[in-house]
Amino acid sequence: MSTPTHAVTSPRSYAVTPARVLRSEWHKLWSVRSTWITLLFSAVAMVGVGLLVAANYEDGSREFVDPIQIGLAGTQIAMISLPVLGVLCTAGEYTSGMIRATLTAVPRRVPVLWAKTGVLTATVFPLTLATCLIGYPLAQSFLTGTDQEAALTDPGVLGAVLGTAASLTALSVFALALGALLRSVAGAIGAYVGGIMILPEVISMIPVDAVDTAMEYFPAQAAGNISALDAVAGAGAPSPAASLLALGLWAFGTVAVAGLLLKRRDV
Repeated sequence: MSTPTHAVTSPRSYAVTPARVLRSEWHKLWSVRSTWITLLFSAVAMVGVGLLVAANYEDGSREFVDPIQIGLAGTQIAMISLPVLGVLCTAGEYTSGMIRATLTAVPRRVPVLWAKTGVLTATVFPLTLATCLIGYPLAQSFLTGTDQEAALTDPGVLGAVLGTAASLTALSVFALALGALLRSVAGAIGAYVGGIMILPEVISMIPVDAVDTAMEYFPAQAAGNISALDAVAGAGAPSPAASLLALGLWAFGTVAVAGLLLKRRDV
């Protein structure tokens, strides 16, 4: 009796490994058109708005202006567009129904969320860093000889530029976690915009010093401190390192909470 000549495939070859989960999430992110559109729009906005603001700046026209805020003015737009991409990474799968296939393929579930976080971080940080390193010097070419002239080699400038890329990445991860928590694209975007822009303005109306201090560690305020060359010209403002730590806790703490709920929910 002859034996089959074809090799029997080992079950181990189909094992779910972190590398395979990462590869799967990488392909899912880059195979949709919205990723390319969002990244391209964000990069163009960061460079274009900074150039527009710098080209129209008049020497001494403001009492205090941070050169980083001028050269990288477009980050205000990227603070919305890139987190929207983060929301789509998670909540978008719930909207399309793909999450069922994803969680069936990876029954432990939590590796999916951390893989999405890693893929988004590996996408957003290099893009924003390269964009900042290109856009800021270009904007500075319009500011040569003004009171806002500050080269990348000047003290604190490179750190602020790196901090801008890091803060945009952390905000995107924070939005990704909100998408996993709320499982709704519209709901997560609304929660992000409300929590980042509206809620701090409302809370700041409370006339208590402790509230003002706590506000400095909210996501948007922490991101501003990280990317500010002069610590937002505010006495007692947290250091960039402290602000980066706070923003990291907001981002990855929210991811941890989302992972815990992901294990307990039905889907």
